[in-house]
Amino acid sequence: MVAGHQVNPWRFCVAPMLDWTDRHCRYFHRQLSRHARLYTEMITTGALLHGDVARHLDFDAAEHPVALQLGGSEPAELAQCARLAERWGYDEVNLNCGCPSERVQRGAFGACPMAEPALVAECIRAMQDAVSIPVTVKHRIGLDRGEDYGFVRDFVGTLFDAGCRVFIVHARNAWLRGLSPKENREVPPLRYDVVYRLKQDFSQAIIVLNGGLTSLAQAAEELRQVDGVMLGRVAYHDPYVLAEVDREFFGAAAPPPSRERIVATMATYAERVAAAGTRPRAVTQHMLGLYLGQRGARQWRRLLSDPVFLDEHGAGALAAAQRRMQRESVPT
Repeated sequence: MVAGHQVNPWRFCVAPMLDWTDRHCRYFHRQLSRHARLYTEMITTGALLHGDVARHLDFDAAEHPVALQLGGSEPAELAQCARLAERWGYDEVNLNCGCPSERVQRGAFGACPMAEPALVAECIRAMQDAVSIPVTVKHRIGLDRGEDYGFVRDFVGTLFDAGCRVFIVHARNAWLRGLSPKENREVPPLRYDVVYRLKQDFSQAIIVLNGGLTSLAQAAEELRQVDGVMLGRVAYHDPYVLAEVDREFFGAAAPPPSRERIVATMATYAERVAAAGTRPRAVTQHMLGLYLGQRGARQWRRLLSDPVFLDEHGAGALAAAQRRMQRESVPT
């Protein structure tokens, strides 16, 4: 709720990030914000249809609301994977139409299908026919160096006609040649004006802005133009920014959780998943930035990155690191 009004579920989202937003990361982020919408890493249809489904899809109930992001371009396969997502309890299925990596291009999914909006629309319809949860799309504003607004307008229009109503728009082009995935997040220029025009042209759609957002204040300002915002790397490297999301974006009255409380909760979680065979680093690697800008932050990062320390303390590494950090950072 915001000022007594119901808000759309996509008002504030944390981006899907490959190799980062796994189930342990999402559980951690959920301790910081009750309302931010969380996304899995992109999971390909092939990984689900030919791999260990439970390993890819299992998650903790505390992660809700959580969306599964899929990579693929075959309607029947995407429909089958969407059914798995709904069966596992996900709140949304999101189709990745923005990833520019060469591996994804070889599979003819990610950003590539933006050049084939009719195919993407067929994928959307197949998934919508298969499930009752929302089917959404995350996409770029163009391919390579083309800057014609009509390209992305027609792409969104084709998907809107197919029934899609939520578009998460990374406000950069995807350059399919000559740039690494990292460079594709930084080199193509940000063009927020294109996203604003999409909202004007598709007023009945939910348009979520992604790309280049570096603070909650900046994100809040963008809500003057769009329906939602999605933070990525800032939320990962400086996760405590998420602690203010519920108050700033959802009107929550409760104060943000303290770092100490979050560590205590995550220590209990680490012990629980360790009993199922999960190594401590799988949890601690996502928490290195929790004390960014605070006294003892360097010590915290060093301890949780030290394999000897992690092996010595096992599931108790978080509590041990916090005790040592606090002890050694007290002025004498």
